[in-house]
Amino acid sequence: MRLFTFFLFFIFASFQITAQTVELNPENPHYLNYKNQPVILITSAEHYGAVLNLDFDYETYLKTLGDEGMNYTRIFTGVYVEEPGAFNIKNNTLAPKPNRVITPWKRSGTPGYANGGNKFDLDQWDEQYFNRLKDFLKTAEANNVIVEITFFSSIYRESGWEISPLHPENNVNGINHKDYKTVHTPDNGKKADYQQKMVSKIVKEVNEFDNIFFEIQNEPWSDQKATGYYINPFDKKSDQDWKRRVDLASEASLEWQKNIAAVVKETESTLPKKHIIAQNFCNFKYPLKEVEPNISIINFHYAWPDAVNWNYGYNKVLSYDESGFSGSEDDVYRKQAWNFIMSGGGIFNNLDYSFFAGKEDGSMVNEAPGGGSKNLRKELKVLKDFIGSFEFIRLKPDHTTIKFAPGVIAKTLSEPGKQYAIYLELGNSCELQLELPKGKYSTDWVNVTSGVIIKNEVLESRGKVVRLKSPEYEGAIALRIKK
Repeated sequence: MRLFTFFLFFIFASFQITAQTVELNPENPHYLNYKNQPVILITSAEHYGAVLNLDFDYETYLKTLGDEGMNYTRIFTGVYVEEPGAFNIKNNTLAPKPNRVITPWKRSGTPGYANGGNKFDLDQWDEQYFNRLKDFLKTAEANNVIVEITFFSSIYRESGWEISPLHPENNVNGINHKDYKTVHTPDNGKKADYQQKMVSKIVKEVNEFDNIFFEIQNEPWSDQKATGYYINPFDKKSDQDWKRRVDLASEASLEWQKNIAAVVKETESTLPKKHIIAQNFCNFKYPLKEVEPNISIINFHYAWPDAVNWNYGYNKVLSYDESGFSGSEDDVYRKQAWNFIMSGGGIFNNLDYSFFAGKEDGSMVNEAPGGGSKNLRKELKVLKDFIGSFEFIRLKPDHTTIKFAPGVIAKTLSEPGKQYAIYLELGNSCELQLELPKGKYSTDWVNVTSGVIIKNEVLESRGKVVRLKSPEYEGAIALRIKK
């Protein structure tokens, strides 16, 4: 009997180890666990249309991400698509060619969808869509890629609204609501029912997968810029006015997002697996007043390190969920990633416009407001490998070890007395003054573009401030210190 009980326990434990969903790390919830192992998510990924765009070869795309060491991607569900040329993107996976978009809803027999083909019937599901979605997730899992499924997105402008399946002219379901600015609020009439049914359907369909988490809405502030969480830190306005404008954020939008999160939780309450939820709050930075208990990942776009510093106390993952509007140079996005992750962030994602239909291996230069390239992904892997060389779940932001770093901007994560991850930006050399507990430490100076160790040595501390001189570098360098 004891042997049989042990056998059952062993089978159960083995299942737990091999079937673990993405979750907050129990030791340090600023990082994620996947299959019971801590993970940092770092990627440069396509523009969200990999599933909804029937012309996009996601098998090649996901294999490319996996082969190049990227482990994360975001997808939109098909509720929001873009018109050709939107945001000055020439080859845009989120802007399918006419009659080449697939959504959770089946096409009706009535012609007249604004982007080609028949209108949608919001009372019927398109099983081909769910087959494609699940095959995408299965392929992602095979390539060690975690997927953020983003249910909704801000619509931004009338031209985007005119091709949405929820627009009254694009479905046969008698929806009269025409104001896109209130689509993602409780004041949206019949749409709320269709939105909630879609969320519940997707959650049920993908419950079997471990490599996913959900996001409620992409850039929710943008539908209501006049009063939303739309922050531009370059505005020549006082901090007081900046804070006042953010504090006026639409309570209706926040209430709607809370309702969607509740639908996810309620749907999964009777399902085998539970998945965490991300909420996108604002661009750049903001000290959030509160975060709902159902939220595990706090998403910022175009994030400053302050976004981590000001919200670290929530003990949730801080995510740089989108970049990609800062020109074509690789070093811009590499620096953004290093600065955010080395501040204590757990996720970084860049919009990589070198991925598009017909060039799913990410090898081409696109006409777009951002960049992306094989070289950038190689450099981002250096960051991922650097963090992975530590027991990073024991690392926390450290503002005391570096006493002086003349001429550079320094960021440190540490487990005091045991391991230190340091990133230096600006200049071409520096002599650090470090306060380290007594002992001997190995030090490795790492090239942030190639990952090559430029210099290593043993450093001995007597418990006082010690000096450590860097080798010469170009613009940035990383330092690994271990006792």
